[in-house]
Amino acid sequence: MVIAAIVALGVGTYGMRLGGVLLRGRLELSDALQRLLAMAAAALLAALAGTAALMAGTDFAGVARPAGVLVGGVLAGRKAPFVVVVLAAAATAALLRLAGVP
Repeated sequence: MVIAAIVALGVGTYGMRLGGVLLRGRLELSDALQRLLAMAAAALLAALAGTAALMAGTDFAGVARPAGVLVGGVLAGRKAPFVVVVLAAAATAALLRLAGVP
């Protein structure tokens, strides 16, 4: 049963990709729809990042992980180098966990 679901999802994924390639020249999207699709992609990415930052499996991840993500986000917003962003976020979460904050 699980194998059938995996195969069905694989076929659907490749079908959608093939449909995109085949319909690319035939389908014209309005400017408004193109802007909406770009915003939808950004919203989906933000939702994924929020879920990863706040959840550990099906439970709340605690305060340390979101605090680390917040520190990383602030540093990234201030155009800090990527290595600094990652190290500061990891250090923040690690120090909070070391201090006993879940």
